[in-house]
Amino acid sequence: MSVFPSCLIDLVFPGDTNHHGTLFGGAGLALMDRIAFIAATRHGRVPFVTASCDRVDFEAPARVGEMVELRARTLRVGRKSMSVEVEMTAEDLLSGERRLCTRGGFNMVAVPESKGPDWRLPPLCDTADAPQAGLITSDIVFADQASSSGRMFGGEALAVMTKAAFVAATRHGRRITVLAASERVDFRAPVPVGAIVDTVATIVAVGRTSMTVAVELWSEDLMSGARKLTAHGRFVMVAVDDRDRPVPVVPHEMLDNRS
Repeated sequence: MSVFPSCLIDLVFPGDTNHHGTLFGGAGLALMDRIAFIAATRHGRVPFVTASCDRVDFEAPARVGEMVELRARTLRVGRKSMSVEVEMTAEDLLSGERRLCTRGGFNMVAVPESKGPDWRLPPLCDTADAPQAGLITSDIVFADQASSSGRMFGGEALAVMTKAAFVAATRHGRRITVLAASERVDFRAPVPVGAIVDTVATIVAVGRTSMTVAVELWSEDLMSGARKLTAHGRFVMVAVDDRDRPVPVVPHEMLDNRS
C-alpha cells in the first residue's frame, strides 16, 4: 500500500471559535503545525521540532459548522531542516463551497537521536501521492486520547472513525447527516501515543435516506513508517432535515438535473 497523503480534516466546533463564530487564528495555526510535523516526519523518519513560521496570511475565515482541510507540501530540504507549506481550506458541507482560508510556511528541524555526524535528510522527491479511494485524513495520537498503558482508547478511535463517516456521507449528498447505527467494528491492534493515524472512509451503499460508510483506521510508526490496519467498521448515516426527520439522500432538484 502506498503512503497516504499528508492531509488533515477537521470540523469547526463552537469551542474552537471566537465571539464572531469563526475559527480562532491560534487553533488554525495549531492544526497547520500538526500537519507540517506529519509531512516532515514522513519525509525524514526522525524526530522533528518546529523552528519557525514564515509569513502566515489569513485570507478568509472558517466558520463554525464548516469543515477545514489542511494539506502540506514540502518546498525545500536542507541537511537537517526542511520547509513545509501548508494551506487550510474551509468547506461548507451542505453547499460544497470551498475557499482558501490560510497559507503559511513552517520550518522544521530534525533532531536525530542516534545518527552520525554525516547524517542528512533525504533529498526532496518530486513523486506525487498515489491516488486513493475515499476520504483520507491523517492525525497524531496524543496522551489525552490514551489509557494509562499509553494506547489509544477504543472510544477515541470510534470518535475519529465516525467523524470521517460523517464527512464522507455529508459530502456525498450535501445533506445534514446523523449516525443511525454502528455496525460491527473490529479492533485488530493497539495504537500507541505518538503514532500517526490515517482514517479512510468509503461509501459502500446508498439507500433512499441512508448511506453505509466503511471506515478503516491505519496506524503508522513515526520513525520506521511501518503501517498496519488497526480497526475497521461500517457506519450507517441518515440524511435529515432541520427537524431531524429522514429525507432523501439526493435532493429532488439534483435528481431532476441528472435525468
